Amino acid sequence: MKIRIQNGRVIDPASQLDARQDVFIDDGRIVAIGEAPAGFSPDKIIDATGLLVLPGLVDLSARLREPGQEHTATILSETSAAAAGGVTTLCVPPDTDPVIDNPAVVELIEDRAKKSAQAMVLTIGAMSQNLDSELLAEMARLKAAGCVGISNGLSAIKNSVILQRAMAYAATLDMTVFLNAADPWLQHQGCVHEGTVSARLGLGGIPESAETVAVSRDLILIEQTGVRAHFHNLSCGKAVKLIRDAQNRGLPVTADVSAHHLHLSEHDLGNYDALSHVLPPLRSIRDREQLQQGVRDGVIAAIASHHQPLDRDDKLGPFAETQPGISGLETLLSLTLKLVEDDEIELQRAVATLTCNPADILGIDAGQLKVGARADICLVDPDSEFECQPLNFVSAGKNSPFAGWLFNHQVSHTLFQGRLVFERD
Repeated sequence: MKIRIQNGRVIDPASQLDARQDVFIDDGRIVAIGEAPAGFSPDKIIDATGLLVLPGLVDLSARLREPGQEHTATILSETSAAAAGGVTTLCVPPDTDPVIDNPAVVELIEDRAKKSAQAMVLTIGAMSQNLDSELLAEMARLKAAGCVGISNGLSAIKNSVILQRAMAYAATLDMTVFLNAADPWLQHQGCVHEGTVSARLGLGGIPESAETVAVSRDLILIEQTGVRAHFHNLSCGKAVKLIRDAQNRGLPVTADVSAHHLHLSEHDLGNYDALSHVLPPLRSIRDREQLQQGVRDGVIAAIASHHQPLDRDDKLGPFAETQPGISGLETLLSLTLKLVEDDEIELQRAVATLTCNPADILGIDAGQLKVGARADICLVDPDSEFECQPLNFVSAGKNSPFAGWLFNHQVSHTLFQGRLVFERD
C-alpha cells in the first residue's frame, strides 16, 4: 500500500529533523520526506495535522509471557499492546519457559511474532544454560539464530569466574551483554528500597548497595574482557555515577532506566500499594532526580518499559508476597513525554531515548525516519488529554500504578512495516 502522511510535525532525532513535512510510504519503506516522488499516487492519506510524526518506538525490555505463561499473556496480546503504545520493535529477555538458551526457542518466538504481525520481536539469548549460572549457553548458535545479545535475565550470576568467562566468550562473538545489576546477598528477601519508608511499613529493604556493588563488579570485568555491555533498569543515583565514570574512561557501556523509575519513588508505595512493587525497587526522591539527570546528560541513553504483565491475583495478598512488575508498554511514551511537559527533558532527547538510541544499542536499523528505512512510524496527538485507565489496556496485564494519571500525549496511529496496525477510535 502507498501511504501519504501529510501535514504532521516530523521529529527524527537521528537526523535532527523537526519540521512540518509529509512522509511517503511504498512497499513498507519510506520513499520520500517532504516532496512526493514522481508519479506517487497514494492508496491512503493520513491527515496528521496537529500530530507528531515519530519513528516507531524501540523497547529494550518487554516480557510477553509466551512461551510458558500463556495464561497470563501472549505474544499476540502484548504486541497488540505495543502497537497501541507506538512500540514497533521490542526485546524479549531470556527468562521465558523454556529459557531462550537454544535456537529452537528463538525460532518459536520469531514464528509467533511474525504471525501476530504487530511489531518486530527480538530475542536476547541466555548467558548460561537454563539461567542456572553454571554452564555457559551456546552463544554462537544463539547469535546465528538471531539473538541481539545475551543476558542472564533477573537471575544473578553469583560466581564472578562464570560471569568473566561469559563476558569473554561474548566479546569474541561481538555480542552485547545485557546486565541486570543486583547483588543477591544484599538484595536477599527485600522488596522495597531500604530507608525510612521501608522502616515505617515494616518491609524488608533492598539497599542501593545491592545495585552499586553489582555494577562495580561488572564494570571491572567489562574492562578486563573488553565486552560491549548494557545495564538494564538502573534505579539509584550512585549507579548512574559509576556508569558515567566508566563511559568517561572509554568503556563500551550504555544504560537504560524504566519510565516508572523516572516518575515514582518509595513514597508512592503509600499504604502497601502492591501495584508499585517492582524490582529494582522504587528508591528515594533524590535517586529519581539523579536518574532524570542521567537521562539529560546522556549517561542513560534509553528509557524502556520493562513491561511485565501479571494476573490480577499476582498483586493481591501481603505486599512482600505479591509479584513485582508493571504493565508498561502502553504508558511508555506518555510517561516519557510527560517529562518534556515538566521541563525535565527536552523533546529531541526524549524521543531519542525511545527510538534511535535503543536501536543503536541493539545495533539494528530502526528508530529513524529516513528515505529507505522500514516504515515503522508512530503518530501522536500532543493535545489529547486523557486519563490512564489500566482496565482498558490492550495488554492482558492491567497492573499499573498510574491509574487516574492525566496525560497529554496519546498515540493515534502506529504503522509497522508500512501497514497500519493501530488506529485510535
